[in-house]
Amino acid sequence: MLDKILCVDDDPITLMLCRKVVEKVEFAKEILTAENGQEAIQYFDMLCEEIKTNDSISYPKLVLLDLNMPVMDGWEFLESFISKGYQNVFVSTRFIVLSSSIDPYDINRSKTYPVVGFLSKPVTKEMLENLKPQFS
Repeated sequence: MLDKILCVDDDPITLMLCRKVVEKVEFAKEILTAENGQEAIQYFDMLCEEIKTNDSISYPKLVLLDLNMPVMDGWEFLESFISKGYQNVFVSTRFIVLSSSIDPYDINRSKTYPVVGFLSKPVTKEMLENLKPQFS
């Protein structure tokens, strides 16, 4: 079981469903949510500041990321995460795109980022059970 995961999606129903499924499967002890990429980056910014004074900070090892969101979309979030060097700070964090898009361009583009999976919405119990071995 993971300590924390972060679900990033602008749809409150998707966030609620994500929370319920993660709890049901006992995939993570804590489920954090952000409504867009900017909120998610602000969360990692805050964690980065906390790490300066406490290097034992727990952070999400998995981010379930929507692509199409207002304010800052999933692609912009990934670009910002990389440009800030956060992949060197949060080295255990992995990303799975959870999107309604099945566009081959999006799937191939995701491979140019530290994305370990591309899944179609909605998140299901079966999806998370299949992911458990990768994150145990």
